[in-house]
Amino acid sequence: MNPLLVETPFGFSLDLSFWADIFSRPADEAVSAIFAIVGWAIVVAILFSMGATFWAMYRGNKYASNWKWVLLAVDIPPLFIQTPKAVEQIFAHLTGAAITPNIGQKYWMGKRRKFFSFEIISIEGYIQFLIRTEIEFRDLVEASVYAQYPEAEITEVEDYVVNIPTAYPNKEYDMFGVEFKLEQQEAYPIRTYPSFEYSLSKDVVFSDPMAAILENFSRIGHGENFWFQIIVEPIGSSWKKSGIDLVKKIIANKPENKNASIIQFLGGIPDWLWKELLSAWHGSWETVEKKAEAPPGKMVDLSPGMKSTVEAIEDKISKVGYRTKIRALYSAKKEVYNPARCMDGVVGSMSQFHILSRNSIVPHKVTLAHYAFKTMLQNWKKTTFTSVFKKRKIKPGATPYVLNIEELATIWHFPLPFVKTPLVQKAAVKRAEPPMGLPVETTESPLKKVGVTVVEEKAEEPPPPEEILYG
Repeated sequence: MNPLLVETPFGFSLDLSFWADIFSRPADEAVSAIFAIVGWAIVVAILFSMGATFWAMYRGNKYASNWKWVLLAVDIPPLFIQTPKAVEQIFAHLTGAAITPNIGQKYWMGKRRKFFSFEIISIEGYIQFLIRTEIEFRDLVEASVYAQYPEAEITEVEDYVVNIPTAYPNKEYDMFGVEFKLEQQEAYPIRTYPSFEYSLSKDVVFSDPMAAILENFSRIGHGENFWFQIIVEPIGSSWKKSGIDLVKKIIANKPENKNASIIQFLGGIPDWLWKELLSAWHGSWETVEKKAEAPPGKMVDLSPGMKSTVEAIEDKISKVGYRTKIRALYSAKKEVYNPARCMDGVVGSMSQFHILSRNSIVPHKVTLAHYAFKTMLQNWKKTTFTSVFKKRKIKPGATPYVLNIEELATIWHFPLPFVKTPLVQKAAVKRAEPPMGLPVETTESPLKKVGVTVVEEKAEEPPPPEEILYG
């Protein structure tokens, strides 16, 4: 009896001698033969996938072209004390915008998730906290802010990005941009605001990380602009699986095999399939070598540092996450252009969120070039970066990563009263009329309010000489 002739319960037999002959060849010949037989299916699948991707992009861009954006300036009373926990609740509140389109909505209607941009800007030293949202979720944003800061003032303003050119080189302006990414896998958390609390005597003191960030914005002078944006897109819970897998890998103490190549992996497929077929046909054809399995890892076997890391990963995936992108842009007139005045400080301030055994925020893309066609490439990078920054696009550049609401609130939150940034716009503590004759010193905002027309008062002309002489 031919062992390669398999009887089926449907009344016919399968002759597997053809496949046995292919799998008996060397690995490279077997892979080539299999690709020749089923390669067309792979090519069709790749082309179909590419076509579906481009179609979804086309429909999605057409859908997004009808979005209407609003930019909201948020001013908080100077004596209103709230920890970053309040901003964490704001981010949690905004998950109401997390609407996942189905297949029909995605590929036919082009429906996409709408995103938010949380920004800090300094225009010639005037610092303002901003939130950009699609008009559909304006009420959601305002409700989430007022729920945590009842005395806040939210004003719609015109978009400030029109104040600088997009294309470079430019005769009047120059710019420098930096994009940030996570150094490790997104499942590893960064240092968050609870870690900035320390005990001094009997009191618990909070060292606000926003102080180090805002210090760089206060150094901006006349003719300079320094802008910082965090783009967040609500997502589901699928990202948490990578965190669960990472925890299992750490506990099992399974190191990654980084030396294994794709060729080695593909070359081993025919041998593996052949052994699986022989094992399934008859017990006597069992040729698969059973390796001694290592006992499963245990939490008690980990070092204290690894235990803490596992707990931190589990804590991160226990909270809501957002797909995130962080950028910083400096633009100034050429006579005062000096990006090192603020950009180096911001890159350094991101280091305060670093934990050696977990994660950190590091610069990834910068508008510099150090090779052939340096000037041309720098101008191309500057133009691309400025365009992406102005449109608040999340995908160009490094792959977006996931930060949970606690991590986002650590990086972007309203400063506590003891953070000395005199030019940060703040709301009045109470909305009431001031006493008569009280001297008031104000800082005029360079941002224009939407729907407000400024009317210049004309100076009263002096009466003609005839009226002065004759009354």
